[in-house]
Amino acid sequence: MTLTKNELVEIVQERLGIQRNSASENIEILLEIIKETLQNGEDFLVSGFGKFCVKDKTSRKGRNPSTGDTMVLPKRRVVTFKCSSNLKNKINHNEIGI
Repeated sequence: MTLTKNELVEIVQERLGIQRNSASENIEILLEIIKETLQNGEDFLVSGFGKFCVKDKTSRKGRNPSTGDTMVLPKRRVVTFKCSSNLKNKINHNEIGI
């Protein structure tokens, strides 16, 4: 199941019994906090859920798939996610649900 931001707003609205614009605003604030934290190179931990981390990737040789030419891919930063053991256990026992 893919969950869109709009669907997430609806779920939060229903579960908390709040106005749609309030639910939307709170989700936007949370996402901005996550983005700012990661942009600053810091990890973002949600206890019982998992941790979003920023990893530095070094430059490396790559290949253009359409031409076959080799090229150097520049260094970059990527976001990774490591789920908590609680979440992992729930997934493996099919106990998770929205």
